[in-house]
Amino acid sequence: MIYLASPYTRPDPAGRQWRFEAACRATARMIREGMFVFSPVVHSHPLTRHRLPGDWDFWQRYDRAHLVRCNEFMVLALDGWRESKGVQAEMAIATELSMPVRMVEPAEVGIRADSAPAARTGAPGGGDVDERAT
Repeated sequence: MIYLASPYTRPDPAGRQWRFEAACRATARMIREGMFVFSPVVHSHPLTRHRLPGDWDFWQRYDRAHLVRCNEFMVLALDGWRESKGVQAEMAIATELSMPVRMVEPAEVGIRADSAPAARTGAPGGGDVDERAT
């Protein structure tokens, strides 16, 4: 099982939504390719609509329980992954567990990095994942 880490927390809801959609696209692409993948962002983002927080402090126990059951760790290298408290903590746990760690570039899984909200000037609500790249 692959644990797919990706940055999530941003001050703007459009940025969080874009990161969620990017994680969904990557997870779906990997599953279609026959991989078994768990993405904490894909699982937890919809639950924030039911009054659960979206930050690492809340999810760390839950995510660790999934991470210890995986045998490979991948990071979806969206902008902000280096600064992400959650991604860095998850990577430290994976290293502690002697798991192989691999980076997944957004383009590898059909995500146009230039469509992220921060990369689009004047676009209200943010960017999209590239539907054509699936």
